[in-house]
Amino acid sequence: MPREFKLPDVGEGVAEGEIVEWLVEEGDPVSEDQPVAEVETDKAVVEVPSPVDGTVQTLHYEAGDVVPVGSVIVTFAVEGEEAESAESEAESEEPATEEPSEVKEAVTRIEETESEEAETEETEETGPSRSFAPPSVRRLARELGVDLDEVSGSGPSGRVTEGDVRAAAAGTEEAAAGVEESEVDSAAQVPMGEQTAHHEEAGAAGDVEGAVDVVEEEPAGAEGVEAAARERTLAAPATRKLAEDLGVDLNEVPATGENEGEEYVTPEDVRRYAEAQEAKAETEAPAEAAETAESTEVAEAGPEAERVPYKGIRRTIGQQMAKSKYTAPHVSVHDTAEVSSLVKTRADLKERAAERGVKLTYLPFVVKAVVAGLKEYPILNSTLDEENEEIVKKGDYNVGVAVATDAGLMVPVVKDADEKGILDIAEEVNELAQKARERTISREEMQGGTFTITNFGAVGSAEYATPIINYPETAILGLGSIEERPVAEDGEVVARETLPLSLSVDHRVIDGAEATKFANEVMAYLNNPSLLLLE
Repeated sequence: MPREFKLPDVGEGVAEGEIVEWLVEEGDPVSEDQPVAEVETDKAVVEVPSPVDGTVQTLHYEAGDVVPVGSVIVTFAVEGEEAESAESEAESEEPATEEPSEVKEAVTRIEETESEEAETEETEETGPSRSFAPPSVRRLARELGVDLDEVSGSGPSGRVTEGDVRAAAAGTEEAAAGVEESEVDSAAQVPMGEQTAHHEEAGAAGDVEGAVDVVEEEPAGAEGVEAAARERTLAAPATRKLAEDLGVDLNEVPATGENEGEEYVTPEDVRRYAEAQEAKAETEAPAEAAETAESTEVAEAGPEAERVPYKGIRRTIGQQMAKSKYTAPHVSVHDTAEVSSLVKTRADLKERAAERGVKLTYLPFVVKAVVAGLKEYPILNSTLDEENEEIVKKGDYNVGVAVATDAGLMVPVVKDADEKGILDIAEEVNELAQKARERTISREEMQGGTFTITNFGAVGSAEYATPIINYPETAILGLGSIEERPVAEDGEVVARETLPLSLSVDHRVIDGAEATKFANEVMAYLNNPSLLLLE
C-alpha cells in the first residue's frame, strides 16, 4: 500500500530545505532508517532517512528543488499494509444484524448531523497556509492583507515571491477602487429628492459645471505638490470624464478653480496638465531610447552573465549580515600585537601537540586571550534585549570561530572555552571546522555563541578589516596575518612578528574606550602567552 513521506522538520525553526541529492531511485527497495535524500537547510546538509521498509514508488521533487517542510517528497510502497487494508475492508463488508427501521432512521439522522457538523468544522478550522513562501514573504502578505493561498508563485518550484504578493495586493486595491466607483455611479442614479442633502452641502460649488464630486484620495507624484496640499480633490463629473479620456490622474493635477475657499480642478487644468506630460514624454523619449540602445549594445558585446541561485546557506548568511549591519551601529578599533613570544611558544609546543594527534595553530591561544579579556571587560560578552530594554551580560564564555566553506562562512561555537585548555580548544576547533567544511555540522554546534573570532589573515596577507558582528552578539574580533613587520624598539626600527587586530563592537552597548581597553588586554596576553597559564 502507498505510504506518503513528508519532509520533516530537520532543524529547529527550519521552514524549507533544498533537495541536494537523491540517494535512491524509483523502484529501489529501502529499509527503515536508510538515507533516501540529502537536504540542505539554512545551516547545513542533513540526510533524511526512510521511515519504513518498502520500495520507492514516486520521487515528487527533482534535485535542486526547494521544498517546504511538511510537503510530500517520497511515496513508498509498503509490503503487508495492503493485505491488512484488504482484511479491514472485508470485515467492514460483512453483513450486519438487521436492525429495526426506527433505529435505522435514528442512526441515519445522527450520521447526517455529524457529517454536516464535520463539514462545518472543516470549513471553519482551516489550517495554516501551505503556500510555498519564505517567512519574510508571509509577513509581507499579512501586512498587506493578502491571502497566500490565492497567490500564484512565480519563483523556483512555485515559490511565492515579494513581487507576487505586492502584485496581488495591487490587484485587490484596484478591485476595491472599482467597487467604490460603482457605488458612486449608483449614487448618481438616486432620485432627486434623496440627493438634496448632498447638493446643499456642495453649496455654490454645485453651480460650476454641475455638482462637484468629492474624493478623499492621497495625491501622488512629484508634479502633484500643489495637489498634495489639498485634503481632497474636487472636480465635476464632466472634468473627471475628460481626465479619464486623457489618462490623467486628477490627484496630480494642480487646481486653479475656487469657490468659497474650496479649490477644484477645471477642464482647462486637466488639458494643461495632459499637454505638459506629453511634452515631457517627448523630451525624455530620445534620451531613454539612446540609453536603451547603448545598454543593449553593451549587453550584446559582453559575455553572457552567469546567474547563481541565492538560496540556502548563502542566503541565510546574507540576511544575517544585513540584519546585523542595519540593526547594530558598528564601530571598529584597529591595533597590532607584537607576538614574537607567541610564535616561539607555539613552535615549542607544536611537535608535542602533534604527538597527541592535535594540530596546534595560533587560534587556541587567541581564544584563551579573548576569554581573559572578556572576564576583565564583560560588557563585550553581552547581548542587547531590546524588547525589555536591558543589556544582558553573559555568564558563560562560548566563543564562535568563523570558518570559510564552499557554501559561505559558518561559525561553529566552542562552548565553555574558559574551562578548557589550549590543546582541548585546538582539538575542538579542528573538529568543528572539518564538520563545517563537510557540511555535517549540526545546528546546535553553531548556536549559543557569546563572542566571535574571524581569522581573515589565514587566507592571505590581509592586515585589517571591519568585521560585521555576529548578531545578536555585541562584539567580534578579526585577525590579520602574522608576519614580520617593522617595529620601533628602544629608538630603533627592528623586525618583529606582529598580529594585526580588528575589533568591531555594537556602539549602542559598548563605548570606544571599553573596546580599546579590551583590545589592549588581549594584546597583553598575546605578547606574553605565559600569562595564559594563569587562566
